[in-house]
Order: sequence, then C-alpha cells, then structure tokens
Amino acid sequence: RVELKALTEEDFVRILSETRANLVEQYRALIATEKVTLDITGEAVAEVAKIAAQVNESVENIGARRLQTVMEKLLEELSFEAEDRAGETVTVDAAYVQDKLSDLARDSDLSKYIL
Repeated sequence: RVELKALTEEDFVRILSETRANLVEQYRALIATEKVTLDITGEAVAEVAKIAAQVNESVENIGARRLQTVMEKLLEELSFEAEDRAGETVTVDAAYVQDKLSDLARDSDLSKYIL
C-alpha cells in the first residue's frame, strides 16, 4: 500500500498558476466568452489555495480536485451575471475571495455539502 502526502498550500498555488491550461486561465477564457475581462491577482490565487487546503484538511482530502469546486463556488455569481457585465473588467483579489468563500472555509458542516 502506498500512502501519499497531502497537497500543501504551496502545491495548490503552483497547480493554479504554473500548470498548462490551469483553472485560472480556464475561468478567464470562460468569462471572456461573455466579453468580461477577469483579472485574478496573485493574492487571490494564494487565498484560494489556502481555503482549498483548509477544506481538504477539515472535511475530506480529495487533493487538487478541491480546487475545481472552490473556483466554481468563487466565480459562481460572476458566471451568472457575466452577460450583463459585458465590457467590464472584474478584479478578483484576496478580499473578494474572502468575501465569497470565508464562511465555507470556517463551517466544515457547510463545506461538506457545498464543496
């Protein structure tokens, strides 16, 4: 039996920023189809990585797959509003991430069902 180490925050940051066709780039392209420019800062990426690591630790460790669900929850509202925001630039920074996801990171019962 092989046991693997859990991914760290730093691992999640690298996955979100260094891999080819990473989730940040995928979401930028998806939102761009509605003519909205999505600017996700490095601080936002770090905050997403931190929350993903916390949820993996407190609920169930599903590794990098957690990033997909966290990013989806983070940008859910924007995805639905994007058509009405054509021509805008939306900046996602650490404060935006905390505003959208901080309750999920703190409430493990809620995270279990949503993430």
